[in-house]
Amino acid sequence: MSETLYDRLGGEDAIAAVVDRFYGRLLEDDRVAHFFEDLDMQDQRAHQTQFLSSVADGPVEYSGADMESAHEHLEITPSDFDVIATHLEETLVEFDVDEADRAAVMEAVAGYEDDIVTAAD
Repeated sequence: MSETLYDRLGGEDAIAAVVDRFYGRLLEDDRVAHFFEDLDMQDQRAHQTQFLSSVADGPVEYSGADMESAHEHLEITPSDFDVIATHLEETLVEFDVDEADRAAVMEAVAGYEDDIVTAAD
């Protein structure tokens, strides 16, 4: 059996560590921190860990709201999405995820951009 992206990322614990650092970065960035002001961040981190585990072909099925419903009220612009995606990629670099696996994660996330971006710049 071939190793999945989930396995190469280190499984759930490693993905959860990346998610924790990723949200730490987002909450420190005034450009996007406001999107998370009224959220239970423990719950948000759990959902994001589940989501990334799922898109990385892990043994996890994402059970949260669909991306469009979850984000439509936030009025996320393409620039906002780029800031958030950059933080994710930089966090993956910080955790020494190799370039091919970073690209695979970023490609999977980019596939949801049309559902997440709900406003123009």
